[in-house]
Parts: sequence; C-alpha cells; structure tokens
Amino acid sequence: MCGCFRKWCHEVEQKEKSPLDNLTTGTAMEIPIFTVDAFTNVPFKGNPAAVCLIENELQDDLYQSIAAEMNLSDTAFITKQNSLDFTSGARFGLRWFTPKSEYPLCGHATLASAAVLFYLKKNVNPVVVFETMSGELMVRQHEESLIMDFPLNTPKPQDQHEIRNLLKAAVGELPIQDVCYSPAIKNLMICLADTCNRSELMSLRPEAEALVRNETTGKIKSLIITVRGTQTAPSGYDFYSRVFSPWVGVPEDPVTGSAHTVLAGYWSEKLEKKKMTAYQCSSRGGEVKLEIRDDGRVDIIGQAQIILQGTLKI
Repeated sequence: MCGCFRKWCHEVEQKEKSPLDNLTTGTAMEIPIFTVDAFTNVPFKGNPAAVCLIENELQDDLYQSIAAEMNLSDTAFITKQNSLDFTSGARFGLRWFTPKSEYPLCGHATLASAAVLFYLKKNVNPVVVFETMSGELMVRQHEESLIMDFPLNTPKPQDQHEIRNLLKAAVGELPIQDVCYSPAIKNLMICLADTCNRSELMSLRPEAEALVRNETTGKIKSLIITVRGTQTAPSGYDFYSRVFSPWVGVPEDPVTGSAHTVLAGYWSEKLEKKKMTAYQCSSRGGEVKLEIRDDGRVDIIGQAQIILQGTLKI
C-alpha cells in the first residue's frame, strides 16, 4: 500500500470519529439524567430541561451530543468539582448546552438543576453554588419555590434603523415603544407600545428562518418581545414576554430565566418597582417572580416539577 493511500485512509478514519470514540470501549458509561419542568407547579407546563449528574468531566463534543439527543431547549450538566457527592456538597460546576451550542447563561436549567439537588438528592445545604460561564450563581429554597441569585443585565437603547428588517420579521406592523440590547448575553429586547396587549403578543408568529436571515452578525442569540401587563386583570402580572432563539437552535423558548435578567432591569425602571411578577406566554407558559436586590443583582423565583428520571447509557 502506498504512503499516500495510507495517509488518506487515516484522514477518513479521523473525520468519521464520533464523540463516543473518545470513551473507553467495553462497559457503557452510565449517567443519571432527569427531566424537570421549570417555572411551573404542575407537570407539562413551564420549560423542560434535561439535567445530568456528571462524576467526571466529559469532552465538550460529548456534552453537545447528549444535548442534541435530548433535543430540549437546554441540557444542564452538574459536576461535583471538589464536593464529595451531590448530597453533602455545596459547590458544583454547571454548564448548559442547547441542541446546537453551549450557552453562557440559562435560568430554567439552573432552576431544574437545583431542583434535582434539593428534591431528589436531598442536598443538606441551605444554599448551593454553581460555578458557571456567568460567574457564581447561588440558589436557595424558600417554601415551595427556589430562589436564584442572578446578574442583572439591564439593556441599553438600540438604534432601530440598523435592524429594521429584523424588527419587521419579529413583530410585523405592531407598534414598537423601545428596542434595547444586552451585550452581556446577546439578547435583543423589543417592547411593544402600551396600546398593545397580551393577546397581540401571543398572536405573533415570527418565522425562525426570517429571523436568522435578517441577523447574521452573531451579536444576537435571543430575541425578547415584551409588553406591559394590566394590573386590573385578575392575574396582576407586571409584564408579559416571549423569547425566540433560532440562532442557537431554539425557535421559541417556553420560559426563559436568562431573558428575565434583561426584562427585570428594563421593567423595574419603567414601572418604578423592585418586586415584579411576570408571565412568559408561550404555548406552555410559566410564571416568574423577580426582586431587584440592593447589590445590583436580581432574585429570580420559580417552582419546578421533576417528571422523569433515568439512566443515560453511552
């Protein structure tokens, strides 16, 4: 066999390798896995996240393959770091992957991760700390809810003319009051005029392909559309929202904790309130409670339901 042919065969073998080729052959790796509905007190509402408990760090391509297999908006991977186990440890590593890529901040999958530690693993600590791409995130229990200590990403005004085609693709002819941007998590926020209401927000059907086609700079990972709430309504919500993230493989996210780090800053200034209750009105829907802290961060409060537990064998 000539040298050139051997080299070609080697290159083909390398290209055909999958993430599983990096694992030790023989006994399958077993990873505890859970599905948790976040920001809801009943099953099949809120935002489902997969949560994996990882004994030892995996390679990035394997994390991504598992997230693609789960095919939920986010899969969370909790690692023990220096903790002895998931019950007594107070500090863990946490990473989030969409079906397409790793994400820098995810609220609902953090809520889901804490639910697994507190409710299933019976973690004994009053607070657990997650070390993440967005810094340390602390979660504590309070009655039936979990409280997440998150960064506050108050957005800044954005020039509408620069992105007029994207705005058109997002909201059509509905009147816009403000357009703001958060560079920290690459979220663009569109606030509809006060003449709009929840029904008009829910009627929007932006096409994922049109959104992606009109934003190719890489500056936007998620698009938030929001509208003021009606305090006289029985629900009493301060504001409503929807979130679209086709750039990371999520056409519409059901309930988005990270988006509320942006929304909390914006609506707190508009409404002159530090405590707010919001509703993300996707088809599944979910309630998010918010409290602006004196240290410039935000408490994001929600409930979670663990609906599935099993073992991932790879």
